[in-house]
Amino acid sequence: MDDWTKYKNRVKSENPEIGKDLDEVEEISTIVGAMIKQRHNLELSQRDLAELCGIPHSSVARIESGKSTPNLSTLLKIFNQLGLSFTVQPNVKMAKPMK
Repeated sequence: MDDWTKYKNRVKSENPEIGKDLDEVEEISTIVGAMIKQRHNLELSQRDLAELCGIPHSSVARIESGKSTPNLSTLLKIFNQLGLSFTVQPNVKMAKPMK
């Protein structure tokens, strides 16, 4: 187990609310990381991607730097231009449905 996992598990046990925040940050990081990786694979600059999506270059830069969290509409525009798609599946971590 790596240090990050140990730290995250300790935080979750001590403060479940902060643990949820850590999970959310990791999920967003995974999505944005896939976006950046595919943009690089396609040899597109942030400016190129922004133009393809019809959004400001600054929006792409802020998303990739973690300074802003994109809304779903923006993510769909970006993913569409990058040839990526989202997959929705049950969260196996959840013991029971949220109310």
